[in-house]
Amino acid sequence: MLLILAVWLPVIAQDVKVAAAANLQSVMKPLAAEFKKQLGISIAVISGASGNLTAQAMNGAPYDIFLSADVAFAETLHNKGYAINKPTIYASGSLILCSQQPIDAKKWKALLTDNATKKIVIANPSTAPYGKAAMEVFKAGGVLNILKPKLVYGESISQVNTYITTGVVSAGFTTEALIKDPQLKTKLYWLKMDSSAYSPIKQAMVLLKAGKHKADARKFYDFLLSPAAKRIFKQYGYR
Repeated sequence: MLLILAVWLPVIAQDVKVAAAANLQSVMKPLAAEFKKQLGISIAVISGASGNLTAQAMNGAPYDIFLSADVAFAETLHNKGYAINKPTIYASGSLILCSQQPIDAKKWKALLTDNATKKIVIANPSTAPYGKAAMEVFKAGGVLNILKPKLVYGESISQVNTYITTGVVSAGFTTEALIKDPQLKTKLYWLKMDSSAYSPIKQAMVLLKAGKHKADARKFYDFLLSPAAKRIFKQYGYR
């Protein structure tokens, strides 16, 4: 057993550690595959809410690169001296309303406020930008106070997606990437929310000083801005 560990641990250590916002969970798989195909470099993805990943990076987590779901958390790491570079936007996301029940685009507020709709899940707005965007939509639509008693908070978008796909909640607000994921097996109805009702979800990245693989991390950083990566992002509903 000790011999096996001695051989295996150095292999793990060679992977570029990418702290990625939970909304990127599905798109990271094809991105990692294409990156390895082009350059032969593997990445290890650590997924979570952007706010939680930011806190981990500030507490010494040895991440090489951070892909945030917004610009603010990436700016925090840069302003406090944890990042090598200023944030760079790599994609923009879209907020959708999603349910296992049909959604009428003209009556989505009536659907959510109806007594038959018991629970609505959003990501924690203090740590997840998509949760913050959902709250902005509620305020803009004048339904925040009505919906508050129904709201369930997921730790991250990945938890929100689990609640939606398993039917634990009546509806939820998430990223368009969920619908574009080819591995999605659950039949879902969805509606893209009016982008003017919430702040633009511009997703930014930074290279981190604590990382151990700065050269390879820079290669992945550059790859994410390449035409090949942009095509993959587009396939998953990002702009």
